[in-house]
Amino acid sequence: MTSPERSPDAFPRGFASDNFAGVHPKVMERIQAVNHGHAMAYGDDAATARARAAFNDLFGRQVATHFVFNGTGANVTALMAFARTYGAVLCSDVAHLCNDESTAPERFLGMRLIPLRSVDGKIDPEALKEVLGRGHGVHGALPVALTLTQPTEVGTVYTLEELKILTSLARSHGLGVHVDGARLGCAVASLGVPAREMLADVDALSFGGTKQGMLGGEAVIFLTPGLGQEYPYNQKHAMQLASKMRFTAAQFEALLEDGLWIENGRLANAAARELERAVQDIPFIQRAFPVEANAVFARIPVELLEPLQQETFFWPWDERAGLVRWMCAFDTRTEDIQAFVSAIRRLGVTLGL
Repeated sequence: MTSPERSPDAFPRGFASDNFAGVHPKVMERIQAVNHGHAMAYGDDAATARARAAFNDLFGRQVATHFVFNGTGANVTALMAFARTYGAVLCSDVAHLCNDESTAPERFLGMRLIPLRSVDGKIDPEALKEVLGRGHGVHGALPVALTLTQPTEVGTVYTLEELKILTSLARSHGLGVHVDGARLGCAVASLGVPAREMLADVDALSFGGTKQGMLGGEAVIFLTPGLGQEYPYNQKHAMQLASKMRFTAAQFEALLEDGLWIENGRLANAAARELERAVQDIPFIQRAFPVEANAVFARIPVELLEPLQQETFFWPWDERAGLVRWMCAFDTRTEDIQAFVSAIRRLGVTLGL
C-alpha cells in the first residue's frame, strides 16, 4: 500500500500551519470504532455522552460542552452567550477573532469588536484599563466581554499571573471572559499547569480539536454554571449543529484520553524550540517573538521569502517587513527541521545574504 507520505495527493511537509498536519492515529482509530450500526443524531448518542463526561473529568466538575464544526463557529457561538445589541467584545489587536474570521463575528454577534494594544501578542493591561475607563455612556458600544487567545496568535503564552490581571479587570467591570483555545494543549504543556487552574476565572472556552490532532471539530465549553443555556438555539442558528455528532465527539474522547491533547502540544512545542535553536546562528534570521508554544516568528530578508516558500511553503505574516510564521505540529520531525534549515542556509549563500 502506498503510504500517505508518498501519495501524489499529499502536500509536502512543512511549517505553514498545524492545520496542514494529518490526523493522530488514535483519533482515527476512535472514529472507526464508532463507525458501526446506527446512533441517535444531533448529540443524543453514547459517544457524545462519553466525550462530555470526559470534559467534566478534565475540569473536575459539571461543565456544559457542545461540539461544533470549526474554530470560527466555536468562537462566535461561544460569545453569543454575552451578546447585546449595544455591546462590544474586547480582544487583542492580533487576535484571530478580528483579523482572520472575516465579518462572521459582527454578523452573528451583532456587536462591535474593539482591538486592544498588545505586547508580544498579549493584551496590555493598561490598554484594557483605558478602554474600560472611557466615558462615552450610551454614545459608545458597551464592553460586555473580553476574549483572550491562549496561546496567543504570535505563539506566546499568558502566565497565570497575566491571566489573573486581565480577568480581574474584566470582572470588575462586569464583563464575561472567553478564551480562544485553538491550541490550548500547547499552552498547558508550556506552563505545566492543569487546564482547570489556568482557566479558573474563565466563563466560556473554545477548545481546539483540529489543530491538536483531530480530523475536524471544536468544542464550546461553558465553565460558569447557568451560562449559555440558550446555546443550542444559537448553535443551530449559526449552522454549527452536526447531525452525526458521534464522529466529532469520538475524536475528543480520544484526544482527552490519557492527556493526548497535552502530549500533542508538548511535541509541537518541542519542535518549535528545536527549529528556533537551529536558526539562531544564521545571521540574516532574527526571531520576532519569544517561542513559548508551537510557533516561530522570524524576520527574514524579503528577497529570501519567495524562493524559500518554493522550497517549503509557509505563510508570511507581514510580507513587506519580511515577518514570517513557521508553525510546528505534533507530527513535525527532526528531519523536517533539518531539511528546512538546510534550505535556508543554501538559499542564503545563493542570494549572497
